[in-house]
Formats: sequence, C-alpha cells, structure tokens
Amino acid sequence: MTNPLEPSQQATVTVTNPVLRGFHPDPSILRVGGDYYLATSTFQWYPGVAIYHSRDLVNWRPAAQPLDRQTLLDMRGNADSGGVWAPALSHDGQRFHLIYTDVKSWGSSEVFKDSHNYLTTAEQIEGPWSQPIYMNSSGFDPSLFHDTAGSTGVDVGGDGRKWFVNMRWDHRAGRNSFSGIVLQEYSPVERRLVGPREVIFRGTELGVTEAPHLYRRGGWYYLLTAEGGTSWEHAVTVARSRNLHGPYEVHPDNPILTAVDAPGLPIQKSGHSSFTNTPDGEWVIAYLCGRPVSEQGQTELKQCPLGRETALQSLVWGEDGWPRLASVGHHPLLHAKVPASPPHPWPQASARDDFDGSELRSEWMTLRAPAELMGVELTGDTLKLTGHESLNSKHQLSLVGRRLQSLDARFRTAVSFDPEDFQQMAGVCAYYDSRNWVYLRLSRDEQQGRTLAILHSENGDYRELLADEVAVGDANPVHLGIVYGGGQFWFEYSLDGDNWQQIGDKLSAGLLSDEHCGGLSFTGTFLALTCQDLSGRKLAAQFHWAEYVETP
Repeated sequence: MTNPLEPSQQATVTVTNPVLRGFHPDPSILRVGGDYYLATSTFQWYPGVAIYHSRDLVNWRPAAQPLDRQTLLDMRGNADSGGVWAPALSHDGQRFHLIYTDVKSWGSSEVFKDSHNYLTTAEQIEGPWSQPIYMNSSGFDPSLFHDTAGSTGVDVGGDGRKWFVNMRWDHRAGRNSFSGIVLQEYSPVERRLVGPREVIFRGTELGVTEAPHLYRRGGWYYLLTAEGGTSWEHAVTVARSRNLHGPYEVHPDNPILTAVDAPGLPIQKSGHSSFTNTPDGEWVIAYLCGRPVSEQGQTELKQCPLGRETALQSLVWGEDGWPRLASVGHHPLLHAKVPASPPHPWPQASARDDFDGSELRSEWMTLRAPAELMGVELTGDTLKLTGHESLNSKHQLSLVGRRLQSLDARFRTAVSFDPEDFQQMAGVCAYYDSRNWVYLRLSRDEQQGRTLAILHSENGDYRELLADEVAVGDANPVHLGIVYGGGQFWFEYSLDGDNWQQIGDKLSAGLLSDEHCGGLSFTGTFLALTCQDLSGRKLAAQFHWAEYVETP
C-alpha cells in the first residue's frame, strides 16, 4: 500500500455478502438524504431494472421496477442475455435519472452489438418514470454524471453540467472491441447529447474496460471502471484526473477489488462496481460477485447457478487521495463491515402467493414484454396463463418466474389444466434461457390420458428425462414442485397436496449456470410457472398459488 489510510471513527455493522442474493448484477448504488437505492440489471426479464431501497445498508426491500410499460421497454425478439444491461441510477438534487441500455443483438458469433441507450427520470423512486429519451448506440454500460453538488453529497463542486459516459464498441477486425470510455455532454434543455464525443480513457493492461462511473471528490475527478471481463478475472479499476476530460492516471494499487488471485474465496467474479457515501462522510462500494458451488463430492465444478449477485464493502480514502477497501488488500469478503446506521428492517412478504391481488408481486417477472402482452392474467384468485409459444421462444412465451436465491430451497404450486392433446402443456420449470431449461410438464398422451413428463434443453439439445410418462388420471389440481439441495435439484409432485413424491432423477444445479450455458450468459436460475399451446388454440392453465421457501 502506497500511503496510510485515513482513520475512521465511524461505528460499523457486519453484512453477509451478497446482500442481494440470486440474479442481481451490475449494481448502481446511490444515497439521497438518509435513503440508499441500488439498481441492478434484468437483461431479458421484465419489468426492466430492479431498484432496491435501504436505510441501514443491511436490510433491502424492492422499491421500483421502472421499465414497466411497453413504451419504455419492449424486448420481444431480443437475444438471450440481451435486453437491459447495467442501469445507472443518479440524482441531481431534484430528480432521479436512470440510464439504461436495451441490447437487441449480441453474442460470441456476433461482430456487432446493437445497444441502444436511453434516459428516463422521476421525482420519486416509485415513479411515474418519464418517456424514454434516446441517447446513443455507440456502446453499452452508460452512466450520467452531474457535475454539481446534489442531495447525494457525492459530487462536490463543478459547473452544473451533465455528462454521459459509456464504453465504445469497435466491431472492426484486428481492433480492441472495448476501444475506450467516451464522454459527451447531455443537454437537459435539448434532451439530447451535444458537443464533441471524446475518448477519455483506454483502460489498463487488464483489458475489457467497461462500466464507467464518474465521481468528484477533493478537486479530483475519479473514473471507476470494470476490467478483466465479467467472469473469474473480473476487477475494479480506478483512475483520476484534475480535469474531467483527462488525462487520467491509474490507481497505484490497481485493481482495488478482484478475486482473480484467490480462487478459494467463497466470493468470486468481483467487479462492476459503484460508490456512494453516508451522511457522515463514510464510503461504500457495491459490486457484483458470484458464489461458485459444487455438487456433493465434486469440488472443482466452478459454476454459479445463482447468477451474479450484489455485495457491499466499506471504502476509505488514503492520504494520497485514492480509495481503497477498508479491509486492506483487494479481496471481496463474505462477511464485510459497512458503516452502521440505526437498524431498519422491512416487513417480509409471505412465502406463499395466493394470486389474490390486482397486480403480480414484485418477485415475479415475465420474459421480454409486459405480462398482459404475454398471456399472463390475475383473475382474483388464480394466475391464468394462456398458452402460446414454446420455451425456446424469444417472442411470445407465457411464463412467470422468480429468482432462485438459495441452493437450499423448495418451490411448489397447484395447477388446474385439462389439455386435449400433447401440444398443450403447463407446469413448473427451472429456467436459465431459451436454450437451457428443465420442465416438469402436465400434458395428455393418446393412450394414458393426462401425464407428467420432464423435458430438458441443454444448450439447445432437447431430450426427455423419463423412460415412461407418469399418469395422473383426473386429479385436478395437480401439485408440482422443484427442490434444491446439496448442489442438485429435482422435481416432485402430489395428487392430493399432502403426499409428495420425487419424479425423475436428481440433476446438477450447475446445469443452469453462466459457466455451463455457453459461458457468455449473464442471468441466473429462475423458478417458473408456464403454459404452452403449440396448436395455437390458446388453452389456459390456472395456477392457484405458488410458494417459495428456503430450507436450511
């Protein structure tokens, strides 16, 4: 370490990372007064952007899902792991500003990335959020910097102008695709980017420079970026300049956060971060991470079926003006200290959803478009899913899912469904993307009548996992479940709701992970209710309730 760190007298509290478990990547953290807000990516899942709220940095509750209407976001046809990448939440003292990307096409075989960047604003975090303002399409991971002192207390000084930054994508052969961080002024009056666009930082030897955020402190502009790629080599880089436009010098102890040199840590893949401070002037870093798990007896699988999650740690500023982890070194911590505030827990939602509200609860998400466009309807006492396209679809899929947040969990439901033939099916699904899912479905066989079977798509390779389908007769509803434990998962069913039995073999939880599903996927496992009618007759299934319980 180059210089001693400033001592802190602030009381601390220990958080267990990740603080947002399950699929919650790319955290953008912000304080407004005594309230902390944290926005994360949702990719192809709808509504777009998940914003959480805390008053003590320990307890977080869902606060908003701002991209909740078709005029703000319509992702039908988007590639898997396209959609909403890396939202950036900020406040200028008057309004919240949310920058987001809608990635239409991308992938390992794609030279180009069609990544369109937008701005929406709101006076209150709950909304209403404004109609989108188009910004640019030159690259992804955009953010907006307000060069003025706002209610957040992070930005000090400046001239009040607003600046837009994003990584720039270079599709040309033989070039570095991550060709630098670009800066351009945003005019709120004209509602567009104005003036020249300039490259202010080209990154370090770590490469893959992305996720820029700008902060101002003590007369310096600090540029925070992610480098090393979003997997095991992920890292947090800091650079600074006296001039917003650069040149930027790199932190002497760069990177300030990474797990690349400590593969045995329980928290891995650490990077893509953001900063905020407390009312007392203490600082916190929020960053994405992954927790590798393994099936019992296998310790080298290196898979993260829960996806990329959000963690917190304290930051301190050295006498040399550089930020560093308060824990010393650059490693992510499973148990980390953050500045203490009076405890502020939130009421917890019931584990069981009886679908008796007027809107879906916040944990439920659809794919690529609003629920009402996808055949999803609350009837007052059931969730009605009208069958449309297959689980391979990127367009019209009747599916409602929630994040898997623990590898010791149980998900159950009761469904009434009377299919006429094999083209109509409904049930429960462990879903990663359109090419990777395992589906316990209720359908009809010509000889056996209503039956259960398990369908599996593994990187697009389709198979059926039961040697013989299981007849269920006239039982209605049929109770279906998914159980996770010991690094594995399996299905269960019951015809009376009391006597449950396993159906099919146990499967590795790692089947539905970034690492197994092509290596360029960015979401996590969802547990879903779904219905298909491949004949086009639009038969509906009625789900009476669903329950998600984490089991010690």
